Amino acid sequence: MGYSLRAVAAALTLTAGLTACGSAEPVPSADSPGSAGTGKGTVNLTVWVMRDSLSDALIDRFRTDYRAAHPDVVLDIQIQEWDGIGQKVTSALASNDAPDVIEVGNTQVAEYAASGGVKDLTDKVADLGGTDWLPGLAGPGRIDGRQYGIPWYAANRVVVYNKILFAKAGVTAPPKTRDEWLEITAKLDKGGDQGIYLPGQNWYTLAGFIWDEGGDLAVHQDGSWKGTFGTPQALAGMEFYKKLQALGDGPKDSDEARPPQVDVFAKGDVAQIVSAPGGAVAIEKANPELKGELGFFPIPGKTADRPGAVFTGGSNLIIPEASKHHEAAYEVVKALAGEKFQTDMAGEMSYVPNRVSLAGVLEGNEATAAMAAGAANGHATPNSPNWAAVEAKNVIKEYMTRVLTGGDAAAEAAVVDRSITGILNTTS
Repeated sequence: MGYSLRAVAAALTLTAGLTACGSAEPVPSADSPGSAGTGKGTVNLTVWVMRDSLSDALIDRFRTDYRAAHPDVVLDIQIQEWDGIGQKVTSALASNDAPDVIEVGNTQVAEYAASGGVKDLTDKVADLGGTDWLPGLAGPGRIDGRQYGIPWYAANRVVVYNKILFAKAGVTAPPKTRDEWLEITAKLDKGGDQGIYLPGQNWYTLAGFIWDEGGDLAVHQDGSWKGTFGTPQALAGMEFYKKLQALGDGPKDSDEARPPQVDVFAKGDVAQIVSAPGGAVAIEKANPELKGELGFFPIPGKTADRPGAVFTGGSNLIIPEASKHHEAAYEVVKALAGEKFQTDMAGEMSYVPNRVSLAGVLEGNEATAAMAAGAANGHATPNSPNWAAVEAKNVIKEYMTRVLTGGDAAAEAAVVDRSITGILNTTS
């Protein structure tokens, strides 16, 4: 499966976010072995990482390496949930007791930097090998020419499927088009099995369908923003989402995190989910019997010659100004963004690493090949510093639920468009 990660790098305009794991142990870095033993006593650092960003095994390996290089540093790595993370980070940045390192989604960096609570790391770019960063991953962390977010990893969504259920239904090959996807999913949705688990508020997936139709979430015209869910193209995307979502028992009033969709899939009676490839790690951990039984394919497009549009996302690492240990926090960031950990993370989680020079790390990986194919039709959310507020207010999620529970799509689109227009045009 010869998809080059250099092609992925060219396609990425990255924007998603994640958060961390819960354990308190030193996590020193093999990327900076000379920093061990400060002689200043033990330094306790708090690191926030989004749930399912890293496997437990990956954290353990990083912890072991970091402990060896930094015996005077103790890391408290805390898992954060997606739901409500924006307000939690904003509050932390304004407090006197902020964590020392935080993983954030690219779309959020501009908002956080505008608060004045994020440390400017521009003078560290050369030390971190910034000339080798994926441009689409580094760009969102750079605000007005200053680097606040350090690129960590990139990913986009694919379809993860259960090979056992595909074989049981007589499906011998993944679909290549949207119409085939509906047909196959209907075939899979029988005998107590779900054809697909697609929560009603998975708006990143909806965005792809809207982009496929030639629409967008919002546009900037004549100096102002306007929500565009009411356009014919966006309404067509919502209609396809509605048809696909009906071929399973996914809740209409929650997203992929409530309950965690990987846990639902791991029960073994769900044929497909839309997820970043790294979700397979959590699935296999929850149900070891599925190891080797998971397959991956790009989200199908309207025609067989072009995969479906996807939201291309990535994570950045930031250091709060309120951290009391900037130097030690930077060493952690340097380790997490360094070649050794990037290589290990890419192999374990099927993420795209932050460096162009690591393009060959994932060649031949089925999950990454599917992700690379989808990345060729990658898109980003509207490039506004206020977009994070759109996400935080859940206006798109609420719109989707209203439509899926019987609301008139055009009328509900007018409501969400007014909300998005107001939020994006708000000035502080």
